Amino acid sequence: MTATNPLAHPSEPPSGDTAKLAGRTVARIGFGVMQMERSTAGRDALLALLRQAVQYGVNHIDTAQFYGAGTCNGLIREALSPYPDDLVLVSKVGADNATDGALVPAQRPEQLRAQIEANLATLGAERLDVVNLRRLDAPPGLIAEGDQSVDLDSQLDELIALRDAGKIGGIGLSNVSADQLRQALPVGVACVQNAYSVLDRSTEPVLALCREHGIAWVPFFPLGSAFPGLPKATDDPTVVAVAGDLAATPAQVALAWLLAHYEHTLLIPGTSHPSHLAENIAAGSLRLAPEAVVALDRLAADS
Repeated sequence: MTATNPLAHPSEPPSGDTAKLAGRTVARIGFGVMQMERSTAGRDALLALLRQAVQYGVNHIDTAQFYGAGTCNGLIREALSPYPDDLVLVSKVGADNATDGALVPAQRPEQLRAQIEANLATLGAERLDVVNLRRLDAPPGLIAEGDQSVDLDSQLDELIALRDAGKIGGIGLSNVSADQLRQALPVGVACVQNAYSVLDRSTEPVLALCREHGIAWVPFFPLGSAFPGLPKATDDPTVVAVAGDLAATPAQVALAWLLAHYEHTLLIPGTSHPSHLAENIAAGSLRLAPEAVVALDRLAADS
């Protein structure tokens, strides 16, 4: 008997706002599972949260094998498999877990292949819809050194071979410069994941190139820096003021600004709290007044 998935026909996202990712139609607000790695919520609560996300219309799940050494992938599999036909599973490669659990670079082509195989195994999937190559040339996070300093073309060749073999669908890039994106364009880049927010637009040249070529833009740290002592959008007076005018939260305003800034922006905010999940999804329906957009746009010049 074929298993029946109760999530096979999820509701439409509240805003009805969608865009393309590797040729698939996805709700512009997806779900990133990284926070689940360190969550104190119980397993049942996390499984329920994933199911609730899909019921809200989320069909873009962002994960990685190195999020808890497969723990997050296991949660996705238990909660959502057999996967709905419209669900787009996106993973990331370029790092791995050491025996003590610490995150270490894993940039060599054979390591990228091993990570993809591990993702497929823990997710229980035959193919990853998109795989993002996380480059480690510059902060934030790990920096590749020694034999981990691998040229981009060698990595792309390995991912192309895996795409040709049907193991992955689209090839994405993460934490890259405009020159690196330009170098990879002939491969057919599905998306770019770079740090970017209403407060931090240091990767604007990369976004400009995505605009030119219609590439999906998936900003990480969408609310500002996740590192202590650095600015957070939710604390910014302008963001807070706009939120007050709209009876919204500062986080919703920061997310709505990103959606309005480029029509191919896809967001993957993460949380382990049902109320935050609902708030994030609702940000897709928030419409900023022109004067609010002007004020928020000005933050980059003032920072």
